[in-house]
Amino acid sequence: MRAPAGLRPLVAASWRRCARVDPDDRPSLALGPDELDALRRHGPLGTALPVVRRLLLDDVRSAGCVVAVTDAAGRLVWVDGARPARSAAEDMGFLPGADWAEERAGTSAPGTALRLDRAVQIHADEHWATAVKAFSCTAVPLHDPTGAVVGALDITGDARAVERHTLPLLVATAAVAEAELALRAVQGLRTPGPTGDVPRGRGRGAPCPAVGLALLGSDTATLTSDRRTVRLSERHSEILAVLASTPGGLAAADLAVAVYGDRGAVTTLRAEVVRLRRVLAAHAPGATVTSRPYRLQGLRTDVDSVLSALDRGARLQAVDRYVGPVLPGSVSPGVDDLRDRVRTRFREALVADGGVEALQAWARTADGAADAQVLRALLAVLPPRSPRRSALVAAIEALDGS
Repeated sequence: MRAPAGLRPLVAASWRRCARVDPDDRPSLALGPDELDALRRHGPLGTALPVVRRLLLDDVRSAGCVVAVTDAAGRLVWVDGARPARSAAEDMGFLPGADWAEERAGTSAPGTALRLDRAVQIHADEHWATAVKAFSCTAVPLHDPTGAVVGALDITGDARAVERHTLPLLVATAAVAEAELALRAVQGLRTPGPTGDVPRGRGRGAPCPAVGLALLGSDTATLTSDRRTVRLSERHSEILAVLASTPGGLAAADLAVAVYGDRGAVTTLRAEVVRLRRVLAAHAPGATVTSRPYRLQGLRTDVDSVLSALDRGARLQAVDRYVGPVLPGSVSPGVDDLRDRVRTRFREALVADGGVEALQAWARTADGAADAQVLRALLAVLPPRSPRRSALVAAIEALDGS
């Protein structure tokens, strides 16, 4: 089957890889009940599944979609969601145990996300298999603390599965799950076994599950724990953003400058931190703000996830997870500094790497499109006859003249 004109480059490349897959085939069952039970109870997916259930299942059901978790090979380990959507998904072979690796099921969000190690959204007719063209899906890969892919998180359904908010929701959930995996690795915790054993360290005085904080692309942050997801106030968002970016902590006066731009705002700051601690205690007890200096503990941000991907060379994954600037509406000096540092890290990493696909992806973001250095780097690596060259030249000239 030839790829029709107008397919997105990512999808067209996937279709070329799938040329030997019969589009009328249904995915085969590759895992039996015992294997599924073992994957759900033990290992990285046994740690990630409770997080996914708590953070995604209710929202996905209310949206009339299904949420799924695959292993690293693309085999569906767990599928749940709205009953009508589950029934329709089962009819096309989207059920626990089925093999949805790209090389066996064709283009789909989970299979292609695993193949590319990046977030992917596939719309209806972009699917390779005939039976799947009535569905749309969004998926993100899930990594262990070493950066190795251990599976993927997916939302499948109608057009709501690829709405604008779906990808940030999956990215935030993956960040919390990966933070929990890191916490288990550092502290030697183990997943509850079939006898219901309690993991070491979860008794009295043990740390609570990791907490995620989404700072990218929204004026206010979203706090995500295994309990719930909570939208924070602008000021609490700014305080957490500054502290999360300063692991060594800040004295009260320095934090006041970073948040308010005023060293004399210490009293106001202290009152706000008291309120913030109440919010954390109520919704995410795994995260705390200590004093002298003020320091944030037990929280991982989507900024951490993005920069971690950059550091390990996963440029495309980092760009996919960058859903916008850090708290774009904030005028706090510390947030503005963090925003610029993230942009600079992207510029340095992508320009140094020189990969066409990663540079093109970054140039499509608002930050990349406004960065003449990035556009020049992309122009330098594009083929001489690329149709994008003239538009890039015009964009660079406009930026240089502004």
